[in-house]
Amino acid sequence: MNFWTILLAILMFGFLIFIHEFGHFSMARAFHVTIKEFSIGMGPKLFSRISKKNGTQYSLRALPVGGYVAMVGEDEESDDPGALCKKPVWQRMIITVAGAATNLLFGFLMMAILVAGNPTLGGTTVAEFFEGSVTSQYGLQVNDTIVKVGKTRVHVATDLVYTIMHDARDPIDVTVIRDGKTVVLPGVQFPHYQEAGHVFGDRDFYIYAVEKTPGEVVKQAFWQSVNTVTMIWESIADMVGGEYSVKDLSGPVGVTEAISEAAEAGAYNFGFMFVFISVNLGMMNLLPLPALDGGRLLFQFIELIRRKPMNAQVEGYIHFVGIILLMLLMVFVTCQDILKLIR
Repeated sequence: MNFWTILLAILMFGFLIFIHEFGHFSMARAFHVTIKEFSIGMGPKLFSRISKKNGTQYSLRALPVGGYVAMVGEDEESDDPGALCKKPVWQRMIITVAGAATNLLFGFLMMAILVAGNPTLGGTTVAEFFEGSVTSQYGLQVNDTIVKVGKTRVHVATDLVYTIMHDARDPIDVTVIRDGKTVVLPGVQFPHYQEAGHVFGDRDFYIYAVEKTPGEVVKQAFWQSVNTVTMIWESIADMVGGEYSVKDLSGPVGVTEAISEAAEAGAYNFGFMFVFISVNLGMMNLLPLPALDGGRLLFQFIELIRRKPMNAQVEGYIHFVGIILLMLLMVFVTCQDILKLIR
């Protein structure tokens, strides 16, 4: 890492946090919620300005690891007619989801731009086998179009490669279209590789490029976006299932290193990292954990079912504990990232 890649990472984080908080801010404004502060970053203020029009304070803070939109009546009762707690639950749910939705939407739009700018788009049809190929010994042939790996349907090169990596560590059925007919190849063995102590399946064949038409660009952008969401979701599921541990998490330092490597690898890799982090930020915020948007959304669902709000003070305490635990986790993974760099 050098100064420029660190600066690039800070700008990326800052922008993604800005659009996330702007999602909350714009919906709160649409529903006439009184907003006390719109802040990018955490910690000491670097810059602050109070709007004469609506009294909202706009702040830039020192630590580029978060941000927030402080709304009246968010964690306490208030008599202000514009207080969040006075708004119907469906409006509060939209405001809560808006931040993550903005990150996801930005990620999908960025993916479309990347796909449109990529000169070569890959399909799922086998073009040629690597020397010493394993899968060819299990019945896979040149010109086979792979449509399923195990029970997972694949549509473009990226989800084919990812599904093999994630699901094909053991022999697995592969469904192909061969001469216009559907053929199931049972128990296909893929080669393996190891990374960070984990075993992954590996592709041992080349695939044909597909013609770059407007329809193909839309198809590729859609399925590559879906594949990005799938990668993040399955990573969370694998961690909950015990396949990965907290030691496999990365904090700001580790992510900055990844951004640096992506930037050195070229504009497309850097752009994909931008997409991945944006989608990751959106999905992580929707987890039903205290202090995250998903935690607030969970309480709002409970309110919708009970037909009366939770105690604001109790909910505030729960979210406060969640913030403390998240900060402790952030400190842990940051120290872990630094130790990895030293080694």
